[in-house]
Amino acid sequence: MRVLVTGWSSFVHGEATAGDVLSMRRVGETLAGAGIPYETAWSPGFRPEALHLDDADSGRYSHLVFVCGPAHGEQVRTLHERYASCRRIAVGVSVLDPADAAVTGFHRVLARDDPATARPDMSVSASTGIVPVIGVVFAPGQAEYGSARRHRSVHEALERWLGGLDCARLPLDTRLAGDDWRRCRTPDQLASVFARLDAVVTTRLHGLVFALRAGVPVLTVDPVAGGGKVTAQAAALGWPALIPAEQALDTEVVDHWWQWCLSAAGREHARRNEFPAADSLASALLDELLPSRSA
Repeated sequence: MRVLVTGWSSFVHGEATAGDVLSMRRVGETLAGAGIPYETAWSPGFRPEALHLDDADSGRYSHLVFVCGPAHGEQVRTLHERYASCRRIAVGVSVLDPADAAVTGFHRVLARDDPATARPDMSVSASTGIVPVIGVVFAPGQAEYGSARRHRSVHEALERWLGGLDCARLPLDTRLAGDDWRRCRTPDQLASVFARLDAVVTTRLHGLVFALRAGVPVLTVDPVAGGGKVTAQAAALGWPALIPAEQALDTEVVDHWWQWCLSAAGREHARRNEFPAADSLASALLDELLPSRSA
């Protein structure tokens, strides 16, 4: 016996949703626990280095298991033709039309949405790990910095680097809006988001400020050549994890400070960071408004 595990995440023109992939993982765990050899086929667009359907010779397998998603469409029907010699089982699928050849081509269908025998989705019991949840806050173009701007190259480099991290990335915008549910409406709402993060990556001054207010370590990159307000603010707040625009393309430098941010030392520094001069601007304003106060 050898099983080929497939799903919509196996198709070139399919899609890899978290639920689909987790359900396929659960099937793999079930087979491994029973001592049944198996292989999993993935879309080359999702996992280029993995086994793909084009390379999965039907003669190698006794069974094909199709996991999750709708049992529907030409791509599913093609599986029945390609793996005609295998016993084919659909598990945890949705059945839109029981008479569809995509459904009837399976020897057994263990649906999740049968009104008489509805079952929990397989992803609910699959094993998962916990990875850092990070907020990503990029500055806009900031035309006021003129030729010193390095925003595009810095952000492109950071995006490539972020794509290789094993973490949950949460894009954030410090701009508030009352007519767009995707954005926070008040500073309090945004501060609440930052308070729940494990770390932050930012090129924006207030990305740095909101992170440190919440005691969250922040990898800060100044997108302005020679240093702009982000560099000045990092100095004012006593935060060391600052990378100049000139070093943003150096992955060794970025990796170094990222590892420090996630280390016990970085987390502790963020939690214990104190801002003795935090109210200096407010105090200076009062001195201007009330000269007698400073006399």
